[in-house]
Amino acid sequence: MTGFAALERLASAWRPWALLAILCAGLFLPGIAAMPPLDRDESRFMQATRQMLESRDYITIRFQDEARNKKPVGIYWLQAASVALFSDAESTAAWPYRLPSFLAAALAVLMTFAGGARLVGRPAALLGAALLASSLVLVSEAHQAKTDAVLLATVVAAQMALGALYHGGEMRRRDALIFWLAQGIGILVKGPVTPLISILIILALCIADRRWRWLAGLRPLWGVPLALAITLPWLVAIQIATGGAFASEAVGHDLFGKLTGAQESHGAPPGTYLLLAIVTMFPFSALLGTAILTGWRKRGQRAERFLVAWVVPTWIVFELIPTKLPHYLLPVYPALALLAGAGIIAAARSGAVERRRWVSWIVLVLWTVVALALAGGLVALPVLWGGGVAWLSLIPALAILALGFVVLRRSWYGESLAVVPAVVGLALLVFVPSFAVLLPGLDTLWLSRSAASLVDRQTVARPTQIDAVGYGEPSLVFLLRGQLRSATAAQAAADLASQPNAWALVVSRDDAAFREALAARGVAPVALGAVSGINYSRSGAMLTLTLYARQGG
Repeated sequence: MTGFAALERLASAWRPWALLAILCAGLFLPGIAAMPPLDRDESRFMQATRQMLESRDYITIRFQDEARNKKPVGIYWLQAASVALFSDAESTAAWPYRLPSFLAAALAVLMTFAGGARLVGRPAALLGAALLASSLVLVSEAHQAKTDAVLLATVVAAQMALGALYHGGEMRRRDALIFWLAQGIGILVKGPVTPLISILIILALCIADRRWRWLAGLRPLWGVPLALAITLPWLVAIQIATGGAFASEAVGHDLFGKLTGAQESHGAPPGTYLLLAIVTMFPFSALLGTAILTGWRKRGQRAERFLVAWVVPTWIVFELIPTKLPHYLLPVYPALALLAGAGIIAAARSGAVERRRWVSWIVLVLWTVVALALAGGLVALPVLWGGGVAWLSLIPALAILALGFVVLRRSWYGESLAVVPAVVGLALLVFVPSFAVLLPGLDTLWLSRSAASLVDRQTVARPTQIDAVGYGEPSLVFLLRGQLRSATAAQAAADLASQPNAWALVVSRDDAAFREALAARGVAPVALGAVSGINYSRSGAMLTLTLYARQGG
């Protein structure tokens, strides 16, 4: 009971808030400035935000000359505020755009503890929040200027308020306010996802319990108008500004496109998320079996019943949607983490050694495979895409082997409470060096960074236009401050022939066609340099980009 007594002390007063804040800073901040802009979504968000700041048009969303009518405006406003406070639109630093994601990820962890404390108690909530912070997909989303970490914060806020109503039988006015604010902000960030999860939870609980009257505690008579007051002004404004195009594209193309088919080659069959869970939750996924068993055994108790209703319907719906990305199920991870925490505390209080079930064995076997693959990958990546063997990569690789053994050994003997420190320590030792040093150092992986550096190193006057032939990734558009234009070899040759101060970045496979088109116009090119790397957004093949200017230009 010594370990449990220590945990109870840590979970009291201000201590859990400080511990979780420090853990989030330790996991989410390293690498937030070092990681280059990622393709494609993150760089599109950042460039569109930059153009919003440059144009001072905070209604419409554009990526270069193209209307970006896919996601609502919430994330752009948050990123624009961050850049305005800490940087400027001319800068190519990515961290100001990522700051809202970092803050939202940390807020989601803290709210998981706050809401979880009311559902499963402070010790279990502390464990659950720490496990959530230690999951690969949340650490990754905290490092990216996208919607998903902010979406998670709105989902946690809404569901924790809803859970308080279901568990306690009444909702305080403050909880109802949080619930409806979260719905409105969630819609402004990523459309219907936050309300959808709440609706699925409500339907599951009402059908299972055959009770509906408790929903009156949500105070919908003023809550729904509040959510509409948050969302409608911009929705009306964007509809007017785009002539109705936003709704038709965002709902008709983007949303229904994902519901009815696989968009952008992101299709996968049902069951994909179940197979990916061990990877996306790593290393917290070692306790996935505990979460599943706790939900099943205690499904009759109100707190665990609510958490199961949070996980199961949403998981089923997302499995049935054809378009799948690894981070789509992030909104159910807080509930799984709290179920794991509740199961660990129940076992610790009883003093009994938890008997392993077949679910736990399957999880641990798969977790071992993922851990070994990750350890090998961390050693291999610098060899394949960096400058050779990186001794720093041995730190996370050895941590996986050493702490992974501790996780497996303690899980084998049913010492679940002792597994959590090993999981958190493993996350710190793997993710911090990986995001801060190892991944940013993979020069071959960051072709856009190399190409932008090649352009910036030139001592001649900055070009008025840069054409990209065969490679026009959004990350390069952002790093070149929007100057880049995707073009064919013939278009780039025509621009160099007609504009003395135009440059072209040409992929090697298009080099001959580009030179021929220039020769036909009687223009001689000058190669200013070349860089090589892979385009991980497409085929992953090695590419060489050559920077050309017009001779005498």
